[in-house]
Amino acid sequence: MTSTLERSELHVSDMARTATIGMRTRRLRTVLSALGIMIGIAAMVGVLGLSESSKSELLAQLERLGTNLLTVEAGGGIGAGTGTLPDEASAMISRIGPVESTSTISAVQANVYKNDLVDEGQTAGITVQAVDYSLLDSLAGTVADGQWIDSATGSYPTVVLGSVAAERLGIDGVLGTQQVWLGDQWFTVIGVLDTFELAPDLDRAALISLEAADVYLDHDNEPTRVLVRVDPGQIDQVGTVLAATANPEFPEEVEVARPTDALEAQEAADDTLTALFLGLGAVALLVGGVGIANVMVISVLERRGEIGLRRALGATRRNIAGQFLGEALLLAVIGGVGGVILGVAATALYASIEGWEILVPSIAVIGGLVAALLIGGIAGLYPAIRASRLSPTEALHTT
Repeated sequence: MTSTLERSELHVSDMARTATIGMRTRRLRTVLSALGIMIGIAAMVGVLGLSESSKSELLAQLERLGTNLLTVEAGGGIGAGTGTLPDEASAMISRIGPVESTSTISAVQANVYKNDLVDEGQTAGITVQAVDYSLLDSLAGTVADGQWIDSATGSYPTVVLGSVAAERLGIDGVLGTQQVWLGDQWFTVIGVLDTFELAPDLDRAALISLEAADVYLDHDNEPTRVLVRVDPGQIDQVGTVLAATANPEFPEEVEVARPTDALEAQEAADDTLTALFLGLGAVALLVGGVGIANVMVISVLERRGEIGLRRALGATRRNIAGQFLGEALLLAVIGGVGGVILGVAATALYASIEGWEILVPSIAVIGGLVAALLIGGIAGLYPAIRASRLSPTEALHTT
């Protein structure tokens, strides 16, 4: 009477235990193999997290500043080439229905110095601009110290300095008691502004009222730039008619721009860099996968005796393949989990330094772990198949 042998079975817990044999006996190699996967996953998670946090900060910045600001200024077209707009430009623009407010800036041909003893050539790159009282609101600007020009102070020789201009002139301390030499006479400094995010050129300017420019500097106040706040739903329509409205005679000399476009262009550049860094992270992940495959192939060669002995004791090819494939997957999981933790930590640290909201998209975490498993599975597939194809006699004979 013949008896049939029972098929060899290896439980999942046993499979997991055998898969850790190589990792436990070769710890340094295990750490170095997992490190390659960890670096790749950390790079990808970190890049996606920082990109999301940066975008969140940009959206908050755009919401704070408003995307409905347009600037109208004299361009360099062929024509009169005066560099200014018509006197009535602001008034004509304000008649456009969707226009909510306008603010005028007029460049003044004067210099400003710390005192009247400074050489005239040492202007420090500071310009003088005559502005109306609504400028601060139009640019969503804020005062760092002192006060903004208003109807009470604007009729006197007073000046408000941009952040860079104040630094270059050495203005600090109590405002209202310090003076600067502007246009061959003294002007009292009543305020210093925070950085203008929508008009960085005004950070290097000394700002006086249109009234003061007329009375004390004999300036004609021809506008060089008009800031226009528009109904957000009508930006494109207003933009198409602004040039002809501001300067009907020479509309080709008028340039219309949207300052927030520069911020959006910066975000587009950041997206390009994000794609680049994701590519580099993918390359690092691929290199980590190749490292795992290399380690597993070497492990198969080093453990031929173990493979032969297990086959002789009844282990099936599937058991052997599962052991080495499981080891590769465990290496990838260790690297993936470590990479996700490292990437999230790097995102949190950098975002905290920059003052951003910490955002790590779930797709970065889940995608990182899935990518690690895929890389580990692919990397371990060939070594596992190679190990399973070794016959007991061949494996024991070559030890």
